Amino acid sequence: MIIGITGGIGSGKSTIAQELAERGFAVYDCDREAKRIIAENPTVQKAIIELLGENAFTPPFRDGQGVGSYNTAYVSKCVFADPKLLEALNKIVHPAIKEDILSLPLREGKGVGSVLFIESAILFEAGLDALCDKIIVVEAPEEVRIARTIARDYRGLDTPENINKVRARMRAQKTPAGRNATQGKIYTILNDGRMSIAALAEGILSHFAI
Repeated sequence: MIIGITGGIGSGKSTIAQELAERGFAVYDCDREAKRIIAENPTVQKAIIELLGENAFTPPFRDGQGVGSYNTAYVSKCVFADPKLLEALNKIVHPAIKEDILSLPLREGKGVGSVLFIESAILFEAGLDALCDKIIVVEAPEEVRIARTIARDYRGLDTPENINKVRARMRAQKTPAGRNATQGKIYTILNDGRMSIAALAEGILSHFAI
């Protein structure tokens, strides 16, 4: 069984995924694995260089010399200034992630070894929902999400400027159209801090009879 885990910024989906990993379940972290794929896959590297130029890697790409480390700062500056470039980059990376997931051993039976969790903030946008038998959508009130993101990304500095930055990031995460088409797969949980992460994980395992 493949179960997706998704949710907006500050929802706590990564914390829940970590709890499941600590219980022995296989968790595919799409952010982490995308970095690995970009670092290891020459086809993906070539496509990124063709899209964004040799400075997408540092030291810059040179024919016959391979590539250096992924230049995240440069790439981010390019794609977030141009939505079309971001879309094009996603069309390079997302299929590679999907292919990587499909290359994993098939999981059958019951228990810990029978489930693969896929954690991704853009599960629907990347088309990964099509791989999932079930999908967990983690939700939380806006003020809770803001507080968590401020603590994580802005060293707890809840200045008006930082709060506005978080709100802008939240507005950018629209509910994807594909979510409505997969309602039968979706199990929504509320992570507002009233229940422990351990209790939420237990609820997930109970719901799916794992």
